[in-house]
Amino acid sequence: MTRAIVIRAHGGPDEMRLEEIAVPDPGPGELLVEVAAAGVNYIDTYHRSGTYSTPLPFTLGQEAAGRVIGVGEGVTELAEGDTVAWGHSDGSYAEHAIVSAQQAVPVPAGIDPTIAAALMLQGMTSHYLVHSILPLGEGDTVLVHAGAGGVGLLLTQLLVREGVRVLTTAGTPEKAALSRGAGAAEVLDYDGFGRAVRDLTDGRGVRAVFDGVGATTFSEGLDALQPRGTFVLFGAASGPVPPVDPRDLNTKGSLVLTRPSLAHFIADRAELEWRAADVFAAVADGDLDVRIGGTYPLAEAATAHVDLEGRATTGKLLLLP
Repeated sequence: MTRAIVIRAHGGPDEMRLEEIAVPDPGPGELLVEVAAAGVNYIDTYHRSGTYSTPLPFTLGQEAAGRVIGVGEGVTELAEGDTVAWGHSDGSYAEHAIVSAQQAVPVPAGIDPTIAAALMLQGMTSHYLVHSILPLGEGDTVLVHAGAGGVGLLLTQLLVREGVRVLTTAGTPEKAALSRGAGAAEVLDYDGFGRAVRDLTDGRGVRAVFDGVGATTFSEGLDALQPRGTFVLFGAASGPVPPVDPRDLNTKGSLVLTRPSLAHFIADRAELEWRAADVFAAVADGDLDVRIGGTYPLAEAATAHVDLEGRATTGKLLLLP
């Protein structure tokens, strides 16, 4: 038997139960992995609450790393004993997890599995935001919301590596200090951030806004963009944004609005391997510092959700089975 965090009804963190289940067998093309660490992400709260529909009962978690202990038929590229990580496979809040071999990537020697687990979703999200949404480089200024969050810290570092000037928002002095440590040129309060952006860009606005907060920052964020700027809405921690009239994008300066998701940027195996290898290399080279903001036993997964949704955390939260 093994243990996993299961929901049998959608709702709050109190719906999360630690249950004993049979150790699953890997099917064709699958791996059985002994989980070393599982990442806690906002998408997990959406699955738990029913914001994103899931079948019930449902084992939470999409991101983890660990040691392969079973290999299904047809798997040739990975073997028992390998350390692997993944960022888009259900059932990761568990002591043992089944993952498609096509979704798992080998973890290079020298990268701790807990760091690998912390990188797969937020690290590759940061990677596609920097490299695959719009061209950014020297001379560009952008705004990153929640600069001390898991994505915010990684995204800031990757943008700065490309020569981009990064403005961020943060809710406390402690979070502001962390964001500056990641390379933010200026850290703004959420209250009046649009006006502050204009002041810091001589009235022009930023080339792009990266927003994982959603409802509470969206409208003002549009007004912080320069003409032909790009609004990248990659999450909704404060709730979904209201409907948008496309004519508003025109009147505000021919703006571009996009709502990307990681799944569409790692659907191709070669692209998944490229992103993962690039992020792992940045860590190995010392270009990317991964902040683990909190670790929790598997049995305390509900507490991790409460802390995450309360926006009282910084960096990455992990469950350690």
